[in-house]
Amino acid sequence: MYSKLNNTINQISEMKISEERKEILKPLINFIQGKVASQSEIRLNFICTHNSRRSHLGQIWAQTFAFHFGIKNIACYSGGTEETAMFPKVGETLQNQGFEIEKLAESQNPVYAIKFDESELPIIGFSKKYDANFNPKSGFAAIMTCSSADEGCPFVFGSELRIAVRYDDPKAYDETDLMNAKYEERSLEIASEMFYVFSQIKK
Repeated sequence: MYSKLNNTINQISEMKISEERKEILKPLINFIQGKVASQSEIRLNFICTHNSRRSHLGQIWAQTFAFHFGIKNIACYSGGTEETAMFPKVGETLQNQGFEIEKLAESQNPVYAIKFDESELPIIGFSKKYDANFNPKSGFAAIMTCSSADEGCPFVFGSELRIAVRYDDPKAYDETDLMNAKYEERSLEIASEMFYVFSQIKK
């Protein structure tokens, strides 16, 4: 992995997860562990209303820590109940934390290549509906990262398991003096929980 990202991961590894959050994350750990035990493909789809902030952070950190902990046969996705765009501050925050990011296509919904290691394939980041052709159609865990998507999307077609792992929206701090700090804080919070999840998997 890139050295700056490794430094961020060292910081993340020291972050504490509350017992309440560990209980919330347990179904996700069990899902991944079950797939590892049966040597099956692991598909995780992080879902939020606009697929613009939290769902991207979940997807990117989960894929990163799967690599970090040597979990094979895993693909992480993200989607929304509607398509918008990955918010630029998300990419900026991840870049500050050590990822290499390249914009592949300019449009109202840009496409980004997000790399955690120079020799690994990039994560492709762009906004899409959770059931878009880019995403899996069956056999995946749907991880609901915001309350509006969780409540407004009571059934995710094709999902094998649905898990609510909600996070506060950093959008609340857009255009304020706290914006940079809150995006960094939310990214690290999501990262710390994905670190915990994958650290519990027995290969």
